Amino acid sequence: MLLPEGTDYQPPMRLVMGPQCLLRLGELASDFARRRVLLVTDPGVKAAGHVARAVTSLEQAGLSVHVFDRVIENPTTREVAVCVEVAKSVKPELIVGLGGGSSMDTAKGCNFIYTNGGQMADYWGVGKASKAMLPLIAIPTTAGTGSECQSFALIADAKTHRKMACGDTKATPVVSVLDPVLTLTQPFAVAAATGIDALTHALESAVTQKRNAVSACYAREAFKLTVNSLRTVLESPDDLEARTRMQMGAAYAGLAIENSMLGAVHAAANPLTSHLKVTHGFAVGMMLPTLLRYNGEDPMVKSIYRDLALHAQLVDERASAEEALSAIIAKIRQILSQADVPFRQVAERLDRETIEILSVAAQKEWTGTFNPRAMNVATFSQLYRDTFASSA
Repeated sequence: MLLPEGTDYQPPMRLVMGPQCLLRLGELASDFARRRVLLVTDPGVKAAGHVARAVTSLEQAGLSVHVFDRVIENPTTREVAVCVEVAKSVKPELIVGLGGGSSMDTAKGCNFIYTNGGQMADYWGVGKASKAMLPLIAIPTTAGTGSECQSFALIADAKTHRKMACGDTKATPVVSVLDPVLTLTQPFAVAAATGIDALTHALESAVTQKRNAVSACYAREAFKLTVNSLRTVLESPDDLEARTRMQMGAAYAGLAIENSMLGAVHAAANPLTSHLKVTHGFAVGMMLPTLLRYNGEDPMVKSIYRDLALHAQLVDERASAEEALSAIIAKIRQILSQADVPFRQVAERLDRETIEILSVAAQKEWTGTFNPRAMNVATFSQLYRDTFASSA
């Protein structure tokens, strides 16, 4: 991965990568804490044995660890508030987020409020924290969200279910531990959904209005790693090399997002999750092919897609931009089919009124404002119809 000459860029965190690198957690944590650590995770990660290994490493380094293991999928302000109360009693010097994106988001959300006070809505947006925050070590057990490389926490309001993106450079993990062994315990559906999410991050961040030289490098490498590894992971779950590539791809995609944001795929997907309870990774996967075609009508965007397809070796130099885009969409449709993305089940629940509700909600999503082509309620409505027309 080469950055253009003259680029002035300092990576925001330390990346520690490789099988069994979780065993280094105590050593890494000792650089930031001398006594107390709050480890934020979920029951599934604990049941898989990963929490016990993390705690052992921390305790062997002389640290006292308190485990908060009540994280839920798509965390809300309610779960964050409970975690904050635990932090107040523990008084940690360091927070560890161990799990999927939900665990890392909850850890970040707790960090915001524990160190700066107030409520989650106070930090909706960018740069709202006025005080220093605790150091955070992020350890993903999935290859998907890229939260381990981002300064944003995505927390839903417990009453309205509206997702709030709360970002601040002070919330960025100081260390991200990428141990592919941790992803071996993922169920098929989790590996599929999180992998599709990572692939979508790469494609979206590559073409947003905020794209730049740094995000472009991370996005193209993330796309190459994920698009060529996800099918292998789904076919051969024990393939540690493929798991390693997926985890690196997800992290690079997270760094791409950090430098360029997301777009209308996520704007359209979030209402499917909040209103119809569609798993986030499947929701973005559903919307991705339609929006690739829509955004690809912009010649500049289509040329970026061609570059991505060439870099991932989906096409050769003779391919036109249109052929390259078609190759990307075909590859993604293969992955969606292999992942058993539930198009038909969602299509059966969509009527005119539901599509209108989804479209209005999508238009309010922040990420849509960064899409390379303009979006409005009517545009989202047509995209939903196009996406599910053949599945009903």
